[in-house]
Amino acid sequence: MRYRRLGKTGFNVSEISLGTWQVGGKWGEPFSNANADETINTAIDSGINFIDTADVYNDGLSEKAIGRVLRTRSERVYVATKCGRQLNPHVNEGYQPAVLRKFVEASLKNMNLDCLDLIQLHCPPTQVYYRPEIFELFDTLKQEGKILNLGVSVEKPEEALKALEYSNVCTAQIIFNMFRPRPSELFFKEAKRKDIGIIARVPLASGMLTGKFSTGSKFSKDDHRNFNIDGAAFDKGETFSGIDYTKGLEAVEKLKTIFPDQDLAAIALKWILMFDEISCVIPGASTSQQSLSNLKALDLSNLSNDETEAVKAVYEKYIKYPVHFQW
Repeated sequence: MRYRRLGKTGFNVSEISLGTWQVGGKWGEPFSNANADETINTAIDSGINFIDTADVYNDGLSEKAIGRVLRTRSERVYVATKCGRQLNPHVNEGYQPAVLRKFVEASLKNMNLDCLDLIQLHCPPTQVYYRPEIFELFDTLKQEGKILNLGVSVEKPEEALKALEYSNVCTAQIIFNMFRPRPSELFFKEAKRKDIGIIARVPLASGMLTGKFSTGSKFSKDDHRNFNIDGAAFDKGETFSGIDYTKGLEAVEKLKTIFPDQDLAAIALKWILMFDEISCVIPGASTSQQSLSNLKALDLSNLSNDETEAVKAVYEKYIKYPVHFQW
């Protein structure tokens, strides 16, 4: 495993880390405590020392699984969770310091921790980024010893850029992959200038960049790749990175011709890690086998210039319009 500095948190985190949206079971399937524990333990055994979760993942069961596993481990593992998405409706007016405080305290209880390494606002409405009192709350929580660092998880680069105006923001989690390269433009430059750790989320475009899907692939009714494909439940950009499913499959087939007989998922993760501004990438894993599979990217050489240009050409031909200017 290789490690990179997570911005001004000062943490040295594993390049490949673990996202836990679907830990303990695939999207739409029942949560399994035993499977979650095995997946998390396997990740730590392999050198992963940064785990990202959220209070809404499996209604708090993901947080509880992480806390349960960490109580049996001696390694220093950094835990990042998120708050805000429990609000229903999830609107600007619901974001109040007292409410967010309760969310943070509930996450501490779920994981049986005294202090969170990193708490992140969980893709709040854009208006929230213009409310200093929300960000000031986390200075208070830090003084109270309940958190060490504040970060944001965002939908759009513009939101991340606004969040960077607050001096207590240390990290930004953003969708970044072969089909969502726009953050590497202005946002990466500003994040580097302000020493912000960048956490790349949805690195495989909800699995599309594994190359394993087809027009006949089926997703369960409770899987966001089914019910949110048109953005009915939350931002469409979360599901398949906002790409039209059929068009995305066409692009993936083209990528397969660039990288024949190779593990496309590993290549997609390696493409992300070629950007020095990235601190870590957080692919999800629903099994221990998937957790180990994500690490294959570490054994790959960087893409050649020709391969990098070919990936760019696929994006520009199949994906760029209208995705580029939405996210």
